[in-house]
Amino acid sequence: MRSRQGVLVGLVAVTGLLTVVLLWSVVTTVFFAITVAYVLYPLRRLLVDRGIHRRIAAAAATSVAFLSVAALIGPLLWSLYRRRGTLLAYLRTLPTGFEFEILGMPFGFEVGSLVATARVAITGLAVDVAGSAPIIGLKLFLFTLLVYALLLRPSAAPAVVFRAVPDQFHSLVRTMHERTRNTLYAIYVLQGATALGTFLIAYLVFAGLGYSGAFGLAAVAGILQFVPVVGPSILIALVAATDVVAGDLTAAATLLVIGLVFVGFLPDAIIRPQLAPYTADIPASLYFIGFTGGVLSIGLVGFIAGPLVVALFVEAVELLTNDRPAVQRQLDSEHTE
Repeated sequence: MRSRQGVLVGLVAVTGLLTVVLLWSVVTTVFFAITVAYVLYPLRRLLVDRGIHRRIAAAAATSVAFLSVAALIGPLLWSLYRRRGTLLAYLRTLPTGFEFEILGMPFGFEVGSLVATARVAITGLAVDVAGSAPIIGLKLFLFTLLVYALLLRPSAAPAVVFRAVPDQFHSLVRTMHERTRNTLYAIYVLQGATALGTFLIAYLVFAGLGYSGAFGLAAVAGILQFVPVVGPSILIALVAATDVVAGDLTAAATLLVIGLVFVGFLPDAIIRPQLAPYTADIPASLYFIGFTGGVLSIGLVGFIAGPLVVALFVEAVELLTNDRPAVQRQLDSEHTE
């Protein structure tokens, strides 16, 4: 029986590898769907416990995922499309170079080539998005279908895992499951709630200071909340730098003071502590390493896969450390003394 199970595990591994290779173009969509279903499972279970049919509960939870993705991507794309002409016109008005003095010494730098590159990149992005619209729609449909299927029968995958893993290792599987759930909760729920708060506050700040593209800037600020360490502060700095280039030093200073406090700091100070107890305890430095390394290595999906892999590695190290024999720990303590 054990030999048969070993063969079946190997067969699953080989066919799974072939599936990944053949379906590589949608691996990112599948990964997103699995992680989102992981996070939405408690909602689906809550609805079922309240007497709602499992199909309706799965559909309701899937609708939350679909609307969340639409709310994240829609405002940014709509804002960019609406103001595409204004953005290109602004890039055309920028000077080809800047000159300034520091302690009586003249300095200057050329930006003409950067502006031209930015115009080409924006135009190319618009063309690529328009051309990829059918593919994006198909992947969004696949994402929704996968989330619904996973939430409809959430016990199928765990049952396969526990059957393939020996009984003495079930506790390790549960521990890694909890770490995965808490990490994904930190990425999606905590970051999502903080991003929503950042968007609302940023809109009030930009609109209150008289910026014409307040909605689009606020949407970008909310999305940047998913970038660890840097966050929306980089947007505040860039907009302030634009005001400096335009010669409005007062507006730049005002935005830096108000923006860094209310947009860059306030959402993290208010929202994050309320949700932090329900998330994985991973240091910000390791989260940043996972985020950066994941994005640079495998693209957009890396902002989830990177921190998740780092969190699982940290959990594995903690399990290995705690699993050392008590005698060995005693010898180590005596040696250090």
